Order: sequence, then C-alpha cells, then structure tokens
Amino acid sequence: MSAEPSTLRTSVPRAELRAGQGNLGDRLFYWLTLIFAAAVLVLVLAFVIELARNSRLPIEKFGLSFLTSRSWNPVKQTFGALPFIVGTLMSSFIALLLAVPIGLGMAVYLSEYSPRFLQTPLSFLAELLAAVPSVVYGLWGIFVLVPLIRDPLQPFLKHTLGFLPIFSGPSFGISMLAGGIILSIMIVPTVIAISRDVMYAVPRSQREAMYALGATKWEVVGKAVLPYARTGIIGGVILALGRALGETMAVTMVIGNRPEISWSWFKPAATLSSIIANEFTEATYDLYLQSLIELGLILIGVTIVVNAVARLLVWRITRNFTPAGSG
Repeated sequence: MSAEPSTLRTSVPRAELRAGQGNLGDRLFYWLTLIFAAAVLVLVLAFVIELARNSRLPIEKFGLSFLTSRSWNPVKQTFGALPFIVGTLMSSFIALLLAVPIGLGMAVYLSEYSPRFLQTPLSFLAELLAAVPSVVYGLWGIFVLVPLIRDPLQPFLKHTLGFLPIFSGPSFGISMLAGGIILSIMIVPTVIAISRDVMYAVPRSQREAMYALGATKWEVVGKAVLPYARTGIIGGVILALGRALGETMAVTMVIGNRPEISWSWFKPAATLSSIIANEFTEATYDLYLQSLIELGLILIGVTIVVNAVARLLVWRITRNFTPAGSG
C-alpha cells in the first residue's frame, strides 16, 4: 500500500509536464531542458548537412567507389578513402590494445591497492596527461618516441616476431606503430579516470562479502569489483576509442601520412584526420578540397558506426548480468 502514493507522486508531475500543464516555472524548465537536449541533435545534423553539402563534387564523381578505392592522387584527380579508413581503424586498435591493460591496471591499483597518500598525486598525474596539448605529444613523439621505435623497438620486434606480417619490413620509426603508441598515451588517462571512479563506486558490501567467504585480494578484485564495474569500464573504453578515432595533430606528426594500405605496422600510413590536416592547405582546386571535406564526413560516419557497435557489444555483455546484491 505504501508504494502507491510514491508512484503517484513521481508519475503525475511528469504526465502534467508532457501535457503542458503544471505551474509556470515547471513548464519553463521543461521546455528549457528540452531545447538543450534538442540542441545536441541539431548540432550533429548541422555538421553532417554542411559537410555533405560541401562534398557534392566527389560524391557525384566517385559515388560509393570513394569508400573502396585505394588511389589518392591529386595530380591525376583520383581520390579514394580506403587507405585512410583502414589507417584510422588500425591505429585506434593499436591504441586500445596498449592503453586498456595499462589504464585498467592503474585503475585497479588506485582503487584497491594504493596507499591513501599516493592516491591523490597518482590520480593527479594521470589526469594531467589528458591536459597536455596534442601538438606537444606530437613534438615529444618526433624527438623521443620515433627514435626509440626506430632503433631498439622495431629491430627487436622484427628479430623476435618477424614471422608475423605486422612486424615485417624496414624500420623507419615514423610508422603506423608510432601513431598507435602516441594515441595510446593520449587515451590512457580517460581509461584510468573512468575505470577508477567506477571501481570507487562499487559498494563496500561486495568486497566484504567476498572476504567473508575467505577470498584473497585478487579474488575480490576479479570476482566482485571488476564484474560489478564492467559496464562503466567498457563505457570508459568507448570514450577513449572516440578520442582515438578523431585525434589529429599528434598522429599527423608521427604516422608518416602515406596513403597506402599495408599489413606491416612498421610502414608509414595515414588516418582520416591526419590526411585532412596535412593536405588541406595544399588543396588547390575544388574537387581536391571537397574530397578532403568528404573524408571529414566519412570520419563522422566511422565514429558513429564504431561507437554503435561498441554500445551493442556492451548491451549484449550486460543484458543478462545482474551484480550480486543489486536485486
């Protein structure tokens, strides 16, 4: 009986607002928040419409072949986006491959193992990485990361794992691998911050219940904390992926910007954002310029598709998962 008044109190005002009733303040607040929510959709649509409008020439000339063509030759006026789509996805994959284990490991340490006097400075330093400008990462990549990749790392990988296609070929330093590593450094603060906060939010009762059953510290983390925080952690990884897909300056400075598709991570490559930044000022005729703008349109599409797939995976993983103690 006690649940009925509570239900009425929460549902009636919402129904009144949808019907345009209620007092003036409620109605104004309702419409104001609705405008804010609609503004996000309008902004995205405006981006897409404007980019599509300014990509008319390559859309009419190349059609869908623009997505599948490997040729990018401004001299011959032939343009294709496939090398840049592959480069964007591959560099983001490398970034996640490196950043997720490191970020998740540090988040576990901060939330479960770190002494209190270390939690604040370590968290501050991790978040400080997110505040470093992209061009600074790029400069560091050119003068520090690329020489390290060219001399010790690539020869070592070629000697030990050279039988794999991704670790074959000459060692240039500036390469897909360099772009992926610099991206991983840039997105790891996002993985750390979100994963740490989600683990902090795990109820203490989850840990205490495992300890009461005689579990070790690792068992508590692996069977109580991580499963409970799984959805939030995956959400953080998706946010990190979103930044990796669209990152520009740092990647442009270390990836080589060569419009080719190669299995080898040692060879120079290009991403959608890097080729736009690198060639936009060189576009001397309309078809060239609008082809670059269409790459921006494709980048938005790739970002939407990849994030939609990631959200679908999260839904499939969590639809039958109920954390212990939540019911």
